[in-house]
Amino acid sequence: MSWLRRIFSLLLYVLNTLVWFIPIFIFGLLKLLPIPAWQKLCSIVAKECASLWVAGNNLNQNLIAPYQLNVTGLENIKQKDWYLVVANHQSWVDIVIMQRVLHRKIPFLNFFLKKELLYVPILGLAWWALDFPFMTRTSKSQLRKNPKLKGKDIETTRKACEKFKTMPVSIVNFVEGTRFTPEKHQRQKSPFENLLKPKAGGIAFVMQAMGEQINKVVNVTIHYPQGIPSFVDFVSGKVNQVDVHIEVMPVSEELIGDYSNDNEFRVRFQSELNRLWNEKDGQLTELQKLK
Repeated sequence: MSWLRRIFSLLLYVLNTLVWFIPIFIFGLLKLLPIPAWQKLCSIVAKECASLWVAGNNLNQNLIAPYQLNVTGLENIKQKDWYLVVANHQSWVDIVIMQRVLHRKIPFLNFFLKKELLYVPILGLAWWALDFPFMTRTSKSQLRKNPKLKGKDIETTRKACEKFKTMPVSIVNFVEGTRFTPEKHQRQKSPFENLLKPKAGGIAFVMQAMGEQINKVVNVTIHYPQGIPSFVDFVSGKVNQVDVHIEVMPVSEELIGDYSNDNEFRVRFQSELNRLWNEKDGQLTELQKLK
């Protein structure tokens, strides 16, 4: 009967998305009027519509493809605050799991997205209307060819974060930069057993742009005891259990600095991120033993 669940669940996801896309997109267009108070109001309404969209997706999961969700560490978070959320990334399922776990616990999750995702039908326009930052990363080869591009990444991040300063927000960064697969793990020669190498630049730029405003870092570790699922597996009801551990950390002065130009700070920041990733790797190893 998994095929029947899959059809009904996918149909509900599509219908729920279409229903809430319309008001989200409309308020995204209305927000183009250059009146700050009006823009803030439109953002609030659009994000409330997005929260109702998430609530509909959560209901879909409970009704059509239920699973046991084990969550620890939610005690120290609140809805009206500024957060940087970092997480390991294994599947597209990670996103709906994080949205469910953190729904109305912290401000609506804003993901940093690759610029190409703007062109995803319907969702790309919804993400634009919700002020999701679309990023174009400058590679080392591009910098070698055109040194004038140096500093463009932080400037792009700073402009994106300007929209977040008027109301509480949760900025999500998948630090590995891509989904974990055994092939990528081997190709990277990652020193971690269950994770890819973390990329410090993204969150360093966010902290540089908004460090004084972000109150806490929310460190999310997601584990699938039955193995990493595809989204089709998830909507088919083949996922029986998901474990999520949340650690809320203060923003220390060591996390804020000029990552682009201060070599000493860059080394310190990367060292701190590797320490965090070592701990996360250990958590995942322990959870593997409990299967």
